[in-house]
Amino acid sequence: MPGVIKVLPQQNRKPALGRGLGALLADARQPTEKTVQAAGGAGGVTKLPIEQIHADRANPRRSFDEAQLEELAASLKQQGVLQPVLVRKDGKGYRLIAGERRWRAAQRAGLTELPVIIKEATDAEAYELALVENIQRADLNPLEEAEAYRRLLDERKLTQEQVADRVGKDRSSVANSLRLLHLPNEVKQLLIEGDLDMGHARAILGLGSSKEMVLLARDVVTDKLTVRETEARVKGLRPGGPSGKKKQPVKGSPEARKLIEDLQRRLGTKVRLLEKGNGKGTLEIEFFSYEDLDRLVALIRR
Repeated sequence: MPGVIKVLPQQNRKPALGRGLGALLADARQPTEKTVQAAGGAGGVTKLPIEQIHADRANPRRSFDEAQLEELAASLKQQGVLQPVLVRKDGKGYRLIAGERRWRAAQRAGLTELPVIIKEATDAEAYELALVENIQRADLNPLEEAEAYRRLLDERKLTQEQVADRVGKDRSSVANSLRLLHLPNEVKQLLIEGDLDMGHARAILGLGSSKEMVLLARDVVTDKLTVRETEARVKGLRPGGPSGKKKQPVKGSPEARKLIEDLQRRLGTKVRLLEKGNGKGTLEIEFFSYEDLDRLVALIRR
């Protein structure tokens, strides 16, 4: 949903802080006394009976690859669990915050105990820690990641910029991920199953109706279309596509191209310059939601 804006921003966008699980939890992968204190574990790294540990239904990760679980279980039988899982105490025992895949594989391997770090955390803090760990490990499928971002926005009342800071990504990456939630269910399922990738999904989102999205997604799978081929079909289906007369962005002078690149970097979104001649033209700045538009306006007003 592009908007047309003719004002230039005056300050750089604040870069993502890149704050990952290591910063939120110290570094649980190689526990030390300092790590234990930073993690909030009263007794540091300890062992718990595996039956006292249970999964958190709110975990952003919902799917686990069976073959990978079996491979990890075989490894745990030989070497044991080298990295402790992160848990918090509740009325039923200990609820997992991070490390559910290791917990599942350990059960398959027949292990009776797990090394753990016990942390005090609210539901919201635990969810955020689980999200960051899963993103760092690339354990979430694209829709699980998008849904996790949505929950942080809705439940913790964070902005896209704040979410990006917490997971160490650019705001535009978070915004593009959230757009996936607008896909029709059939297209979402193709994305989850790996028949479409993120590039295909982003291109398909450029269409105006759910019906068009579903039909093109089916074509992508049937015809094994590349992302570029998918983008070309989207352009052909849009009003003002190859058969239309929509003005295309003009490359312009090196100075103009540099200006556009700088704007895109500062605003964290696509910017196009449409020149009409005689020094006139239009500057288009894309936004993906009203919240995103508010963010852009705030940047421009600085």
